[in-house]
Amino acid sequence: MKHFKPVIHGFEHVKRFWDSTRHKVVAKVLPGEFYISKNDELISTVLGSCISACVYDEVMGIGGMNHFMLPGVKDANNLHANDLSCRYGNWAMEFLINELLKNGAARKNLKVKLFGGGKIIRSMTDIGLGNIRFAYDYVQEEKLELISHDVGGPWPRKIVFNPQSGKVQVKKLREMHNDTIEKREVRYLHEIEAQDKKTDIELF
Repeated sequence: MKHFKPVIHGFEHVKRFWDSTRHKVVAKVLPGEFYISKNDELISTVLGSCISACVYDEVMGIGGMNHFMLPGVKDANNLHANDLSCRYGNWAMEFLINELLKNGAARKNLKVKLFGGGKIIRSMTDIGLGNIRFAYDYVQEEKLELISHDVGGPWPRKIVFNPQSGKVQVKKLREMHNDTIEKREVRYLHEIEAQDKKTDIELF
């Protein structure tokens, strides 16, 4: 039987579906989104040059995942959350961790796993590398515990995360016969640039 338990308030917009293979509800996180859960469900996304941080407190049985494409912006203090959403790593990490803490996680228990940062947009600079550097720096500066990571390389990844246990399954999409993910990332990057013409984007 399909058990779609209520989501944590504020995450009703994230699409969820029943995975008949895994016999669990799966929340699908798209670029610029994040999702947290206390339920016995899974969180999934597909990454190219983007990064997803899976952050969890296995003691309290809560965890979440974000999906960001660019590390950060200059002068972020003068911007508001609504200006940035979670397209940028600095906000995506802050929002994810703050929501976890608000919903019962203890900062001392938080563990992090990092994924993505592949170089799949051949015509562009290595965005993935900047994302990887940012993610490592953030974890170190915030004194978070990095448990594992799978980043870099020339391939996209599909990741499936259990927010209660912290277990992550990674599938490297080595034999893709189309450029769907590359096209999606190019389109998404262009959308960010169009929306942020007055904002300097800093890749670091």
